Amino acid sequence: MNKVTVSGRTVEEAVVQGLEKLEAERGDVNIHVVEEARKGFLGLIGSRPAVVEIIRRPDPVKTGLNFLRETIDHMGVSASVEVEERKEGLYFLISGREIGVLIGRRGQTLDSLQYLVNLAANKVSDKFVRIHLDAEGYRARRKEALETLAGRLAEKALRIRRDVQLEPMNSMERKIIHSALQNDGRVETYSDGKDPNRRVVIKPK
Repeated sequence: MNKVTVSGRTVEEAVVQGLEKLEAERGDVNIHVVEEARKGFLGLIGSRPAVVEIIRRPDPVKTGLNFLRETIDHMGVSASVEVEERKEGLYFLISGREIGVLIGRRGQTLDSLQYLVNLAANKVSDKFVRIHLDAEGYRARRKEALETLAGRLAEKALRIRRDVQLEPMNSMERKIIHSALQNDGRVETYSDGKDPNRRVVIKPK
């Protein structure tokens, strides 16, 4: 049940009854007063109760999850999605066959799906919700590969004594490169260019 119409002697009484029926808190619903209570003649004749309509707000996490599952189905991929709470935030974990289709070249499809899932979830939420997508541990593997790349190119920059530019990356991957080298006192890093061609530059000190 996502919507109820309830009457009571007062608006507050009707709201309380409606929340009990929906088993919901005030912050989880929208309340519309259909009619205020009216006192009749001498408090008896012609009196009317207050009427309210209470609608449960969509759950942003469920909305995002349903959107992702429907999108995967439309892409013709057989996969399952589980929700996991981590210290970094909420994760939708995708598993199944043909996962490469959902990851795409260097994670571009996965990043696009993550962007769309967050749009869908936040469309029905008053507070910002951040949802991370991962597929068969791709994020961890990509992070490890980028950290290895950062170390190798830092050594190259020191060897040739010139700046080394990496390929264009999204903000999340650029952050991994910056973090991997932030404690290396021999080099410094900065981002250059505009998206989608913004890239990290490694500069020897």
